Amino acid sequence: METLLQFHPNSFSSIPHHHSHFKPKHHYPLFHFPFKNSKTHFPLHSLTQTHPHSTLPLPIPTPQPHPNVVSYSSLISVFSKSNRQHQAIFLFLHMITTSSLHPNGYTYVAVLTACTRIFDLQLGLQLHAAVIKTGYLNSVFVSNALMSFYLKCGFYQTAFKVFDEMGQRDIGSWNIVISCAVKGFMYDNAFQLFLDMLVTDSFKVDYFTLSTVLAACARTTGLVMEGKQVHAIAVKVGLETELNVGNALIGFYTNCGTLDGVVCLFERMGVRDVITWIEMVRAYMEFGFVDLALEFFEEMPEKNCMTYDALLSGFCRNGEGLKGIELFVRMVDEGMELTDFSLTSGINACSLLADYGVSKQMHGFAIKFGFGSNVCVEGALLDMYTRCGRMVDAEKMFSMWEELEKVSSVVWTSMMCGYARNGQPNEAISFFHLGHSKGELIMDEVALSSMLGLCGTVGYHDMGKQIHCQVIKFGFLSKVRVGNAIVSMYFKCGNVDDAIKMFSGMSSTDIVSWNILISGYVMHRQGDRALEIWWKMQEEGITPDEVTFILIISAYRQTNLNLVDDCRSLFDSMRTIYHIEPTSQHYSSFISVLGHWGLLEEALQTINKMPFKPSTFVWRALLDGCKLHKNTMIEKWAFKNILALEPKDPSTYILVSNLYSSSGRWDCSEMTRENMREKGFHKYPAQSWIICQKKMHSFYARDRSHPQNKDIYSGLEILIFECLKLGYEPDTRFVLHEVEEHQKKKFLFSHSSKLAATYGILMTKPGEPIRIVKNILLCGDCHTFLKYVSIVTKRDIFLRDSSGFHCFSNGQCSCKDQC
Repeated sequence: METLLQFHPNSFSSIPHHHSHFKPKHHYPLFHFPFKNSKTHFPLHSLTQTHPHSTLPLPIPTPQPHPNVVSYSSLISVFSKSNRQHQAIFLFLHMITTSSLHPNGYTYVAVLTACTRIFDLQLGLQLHAAVIKTGYLNSVFVSNALMSFYLKCGFYQTAFKVFDEMGQRDIGSWNIVISCAVKGFMYDNAFQLFLDMLVTDSFKVDYFTLSTVLAACARTTGLVMEGKQVHAIAVKVGLETELNVGNALIGFYTNCGTLDGVVCLFERMGVRDVITWIEMVRAYMEFGFVDLALEFFEEMPEKNCMTYDALLSGFCRNGEGLKGIELFVRMVDEGMELTDFSLTSGINACSLLADYGVSKQMHGFAIKFGFGSNVCVEGALLDMYTRCGRMVDAEKMFSMWEELEKVSSVVWTSMMCGYARNGQPNEAISFFHLGHSKGELIMDEVALSSMLGLCGTVGYHDMGKQIHCQVIKFGFLSKVRVGNAIVSMYFKCGNVDDAIKMFSGMSSTDIVSWNILISGYVMHRQGDRALEIWWKMQEEGITPDEVTFILIISAYRQTNLNLVDDCRSLFDSMRTIYHIEPTSQHYSSFISVLGHWGLLEEALQTINKMPFKPSTFVWRALLDGCKLHKNTMIEKWAFKNILALEPKDPSTYILVSNLYSSSGRWDCSEMTRENMREKGFHKYPAQSWIICQKKMHSFYARDRSHPQNKDIYSGLEILIFECLKLGYEPDTRFVLHEVEEHQKKKFLFSHSSKLAATYGILMTKPGEPIRIVKNILLCGDCHTFLKYVSIVTKRDIFLRDSSGFHCFSNGQCSCKDQC
């Protein structure tokens, strides 16, 4: 398939210059026009009747005794619209070089149409120059053709410039420039142009105008009200029932409305086409009604590859990998035409299954049917292997493509994300720097968002700030997805101020943006601030989703006052007001709130009344509350249910072992761990890490593998001594091994978080904050120790564990010792 050639919008002035990377498929010699009073010579000395890159004769008709410009223009137009664009261009060149005829406006429109269809930038630029020189730029039709040409080639800014310089415009001019803004992801500009069109020239909108503007409103939540206004205009001018407008309305309300509204629109449509049915399948999938989408698909009066692709991508979007593969197999069995999009979706379905055997079969299928060299397919294949945990195979594929010099930016991005996904952040960061330095990793929305996500995960604050600068440099700050990634990165790195500043400066937001903001406050244990955001969302009429309620309910656990009554009302309102059925995660959050405020009996009653079987998340939430308030009776009941639900989960074995250890039953604890080892289960080791000198330094308990091991342990001894002088008392209850007391202290002093904090203090300047990330909960003794360290070193220590952030400052912690 031919791909749209992209160029940097700033590489042009009035007319864009020839781009050095542009390689046209066909070369036409530079032509000059025979203007009046001009002695211009033509470099086309001999125009043959044969295409320069083909042995096929060029069917230029035998000229009439006196053909005029109308005859030429008509025939060029016919060729241009009949998929014979090269013949149209050669006929145009024949006309201007072998006759004394001068092209008119219709001629230019016809030949520009040919250039547009074959993306012939070089000839198009020459035609633009000729149009200016011959004075036809004042023709509305010619200027429209030029805008269409630049729009098709991706030169959006140049198309805007042509529009701005037009003395006269028609509805086609406005439609083209609005479409240009939409294709260039400038949705706010598209709507503003629509308003200018209504106000400035008082044109009556047509179906193309409305459907294009609705597409802009559908792609950003910042234009929801504007989209509804466009709908009102459609009703007013009687175009609501027009097919294209109806399809666009379904698309708009799929993204910015409710399923009931979409279904209502569909039922009111008197005429429907394949696109209508595809939009409805997409709507059901978007709202998570997979089975209804499948039923709707089966009822379609007509099916083609696009309808199958819509269903297949919907399965992938909803995590239905098995159904996606079954549909892909059905497409193959039925002889359905497969596109690169079909195969990419099929590969994505394999990625969701993470089955290595199925993935190998899909790879073989792609090679057999000739899709292996497609950039999108290559990226999807590589991504599939990384999701299966087969990084060795992914590296082999990458090396093979690199040797063939066919590694695309998509492949670089997939490889980088694969390292991050498989717990190899250092490799991902190194890969990012390597691809960026070679100029092979294009800084697009996916690459930037992925790296920002990685920086947030590992707490790489400095690199996250650098990528933020690159986002500004490359003009991606207006992208909602990228903006969300920046906000999330700053929150996860402990920089609340910059996170809020970034959110406040975003040109448009979606529900994900608001969820990230609430999540950030919850992560930093600022429940009251999270509730303020919730109230602001209600004031602005922003519709919450399931994730919003999980976060808001969790926020009531971190408020300064006991607001359980408000939390209970909110939980009940999910069904009655927002029509969202509570899931296991919602119940887990609510049980956690009840447990935190000591309402353990009510928490247990709530679990017993659940409309479905409680999950381990629910019982673990209850267990945490029991530990906090030392209720051993309910704790045992919660523990038994966890053990019954997940007897083969390694974390359950660790939980059992630790409970035995904490009660002094060392023989039972060791027996549990031995049983775990015999069954091949492995504990996920506790790990703490810190970013220093642009490198991630990881530590495990009693770790002596670091090159500066001696300095770290020597520094730690000094810290312990100074903390002991201030009153620190080691709590050996957190050593879950049956050893002597002095050995317990030795184990306790070499916990991973203590090692990471010591290394950070040694390697940073006095007064600088220390930023640590831990993959599990911080133990109670380390929590106490770091409070004393903040006094001894006069440093702020930011530590993020699985429960959120701890900010140790001057002997106090932001969690108020309630974790």
